[in-house]
Amino acid sequence: MEASAQELVVAGQPTAAAAGAGAGAGAAQAARPQLIRAMNEQLLLSQIRQLGVCSRADLARLSGLSKPTVSLALANVERAGLVRTAGQRTGVPGRSAVLYEIRPEAGYVLGLDIGHEYLRGAIADLTGEVRAKAESRSPSGSVSRRVGELIRLADGICAAAEVGREDVTQTVLGSPGVYDPSRDAIALTGGLAGWDKRAVLARLRAAFGPNFMVENDTDAAALAEREHGHGREFASFAFVSIGSGIGMGLVLGGQLHRGAHGVAGEIAFLPITEGVTGAGAEEIRQRGALEAAGSSSAIVRSARKAGMRANSARQVFAAASAGDERAITIVATEARLVAKAICAIVTVIDPGLVVLGGGIGQAPGFTTMVAAELAEISPVLPEIRVSALGTSAVVDGCLASGADLAWRRLTTQLAQSQPDQPDATLFQVPLG
Repeated sequence: MEASAQELVVAGQPTAAAAGAGAGAGAAQAARPQLIRAMNEQLLLSQIRQLGVCSRADLARLSGLSKPTVSLALANVERAGLVRTAGQRTGVPGRSAVLYEIRPEAGYVLGLDIGHEYLRGAIADLTGEVRAKAESRSPSGSVSRRVGELIRLADGICAAAEVGREDVTQTVLGSPGVYDPSRDAIALTGGLAGWDKRAVLARLRAAFGPNFMVENDTDAAALAEREHGHGREFASFAFVSIGSGIGMGLVLGGQLHRGAHGVAGEIAFLPITEGVTGAGAEEIRQRGALEAAGSSSAIVRSARKAGMRANSARQVFAAASAGDERAITIVATEARLVAKAICAIVTVIDPGLVVLGGGIGQAPGFTTMVAAELAEISPVLPEIRVSALGTSAVVDGCLASGADLAWRRLTTQLAQSQPDQPDATLFQVPLG
């Protein structure tokens, strides 16, 4: 029994084999059994991840695959250690059904967050359960010290979870900036001085191995918002972080949008300052005009210029809440600055939701102030909400991104480890 190119459809989407079938002499080409087997297994693994616990009948009904094909695929992924039995379903008419679930120990994901003030991290198994997490103050001084402390933090997390570094399937670091392939380094790192040196990535790769990647920290927070926060209610939204740095993570149609060069969301470089002074030309060049004018350090600078003895943006916001007129003016200026940036986002993207995160973005009452300023200048008003994810948002997003990468790697390895033997049941793929 052969499957034509027309039949090679999974979850309503043509496979690579189907898409390429018309490129030859016009005759439909049958896919290799190994490819079909891998497609079926990947489909079932995806559904088990979504459902949590399910039976063969559940998988056959949802996937469109026949029960024999489901049984074969389940046997393969169970033998590979990716799923396990989870008891039996009882209390329903008919025979009790064997239930399956993802085997948690099949792989681990390590998520790390390198911030201006804190280093944070967590390790989770393939079911998403966090096994251990930790944070520490980000060391001042050399970049080498910062990298070393990050590695020590990761080692401590792995030790607490009783997971060897070699057993980590995927490590994801949330970091300011974007990857620059021409230099093999992180670029646009803002106020994180020295983090754009090539030696940083080289040392991190040496420590964490080939299954290591860097994710923009605000993009990671947007992924966390999509998985666990307000973003679950919207297909498209913007996550705007205002704190020690300023950035945006943009989700369009449920997918993170990175842009052609990976800089989609680098709103720190929007030429908006709201008349805030004090930043030098070099700081503006390195950090962007918006970040130089609206980050936490800029708020402290404005407060000191106004005669306040402030060491943090938190102190300025607290003084504003207590009625200090100087602080009230500074906070109002910050709200107007952020509203202008969001107006620019609205006119280009028109998201249904804007989520504010970061230390400033989550300050009490700040969202209301920004919304009021935005109402004065924007052609339409998206919903403005404050993120409820807190300081773990970047790590949570790194875990979500890492889990997808880990599953992709594990299923690829599974397909490569199987012999290419014909089997009629392998060709029973679901039709759209």
